[in-house]
Amino acid sequence: MTKKLEDLFNLETSAPTSAEPAPAVNEAPVVEPPTHEAVDNIEKTTREIQRITNTLPQIQELNDLDDKELDHLADKAEKAYDDLMDLGMNVEVRYSGRIFEVASSMLGNAITAKTAKLDKKLKSVDLQLKKLKMDKDSPEDPNDIVNGTGYVITDRNELLKKLGQKD
Repeated sequence: MTKKLEDLFNLETSAPTSAEPAPAVNEAPVVEPPTHEAVDNIEKTTREIQRITNTLPQIQELNDLDDKELDHLADKAEKAYDDLMDLGMNVEVRYSGRIFEVASSMLGNAITAKTAKLDKKLKSVDLQLKKLKMDKDSPEDPNDIVNGTGYVITDRNELLKKLGQKD
């Protein structure tokens, strides 16, 4: 038995039966399974962005954006991560290192998909804010006074209307 198994199962340590030291076993590097904290943080940020998006005026083109594909890819990657972690725990140590490495890359793919979705939503929120600012800054009535140097008494169209009325 190895020291790790003895520690895991709380067994008494056994001394080697012979005077020869035990041969070194080629063990795969131990890969710590990543926690789901990063995924949870991304989901929390997603909820906050959704709340902000709901309060802003909607841009019609942004309603056409579909996030289902990224959600689907993230779910598949998380399922693959869970399956690979279970498989890695049930195979020999020499094979488990590579399996755990692939599992961590699957979790990284899930995080990347969720991050891409968040980036897309942040860009849409940014576009909504810019549109709101443009709508606020632009004059709604063309007869409004425009800030500039000097004074504008009337414009060309108004002069033509007045001349047309004199005839």
